[in-house]
Amino acid sequence: MRRVLILGGTAEARALAAELTALPGLHVVSSLAGRVNNPRLPVGEVREGGFGGPDGLAAYLADERVDALVDATHPFAQRMTASAAAASAATGVPLLVLRRPGWQESAGDTWQRVDSLQAAAALLRPGARVFLTTGRRSLSLFTGLPGVWLLARSVDPPEPPVPPDVHVLLDRGPYTVEGERALIREHALTVLVTKDSGGTLTAAKLTAARELGLPVIMVNRPPLPPGVHLVDTVAAAATWAAAPA
Repeated sequence: MRRVLILGGTAEARALAAELTALPGLHVVSSLAGRVNNPRLPVGEVREGGFGGPDGLAAYLADERVDALVDATHPFAQRMTASAAAASAATGVPLLVLRRPGWQESAGDTWQRVDSLQAAAALLRPGARVFLTTGRRSLSLFTGLPGVWLLARSVDPPEPPVPPDVHVLLDRGPYTVEGERALIREHALTVLVTKDSGGTLTAAKLTAARELGLPVIMVNRPPLPPGVHLVDTVAAAATWAAAPA
């Protein structure tokens, strides 16, 4: 029985788990970090909670006799990907990174790409009404900017207290262009700040921004550890994970 561990939490991870659990000769475990309340669960066996860093993950790989490790976490889960690379190197368990393609600028877009959330916050000027979709953990980087108002959308609420110049919107995709357009108009938003997560689940905001002439500050993905094997489709990841050693 070939044992596969999927580091999940994304739509791609759930799709991969569904494909692999349907194949004979595979034992598939999906691991969720537990950072989102009431996450969408994949089919098959699920492990929730962290490993305790790269050493803890390496111990799990050895103890559970894992044959293949797939990192299908969020493109911005930099620490988890670094832990996976270190644990793979320490144990010899092959590692594959599955990342959906990033978003690409289209005609009519006005994007400014930056390499960090801090750089994105530094571009905001007094009077800006910001559609912030970078996640609840980054909210503190954008609060307290002079004259800047934030509509901060996230799945789970941020840690209190929430400053008076921040309106928190709790919602989970997928979103529609019509809904995003209405949201931008309702709150008179003037700029969108987002991370280059890629995929279709939350891409409607980019179309709405293009249609309404809203500029976008796009935070680039962090670099991958050197030497990792990267694919961008579930089909490619399934073929790799199911292949005999």
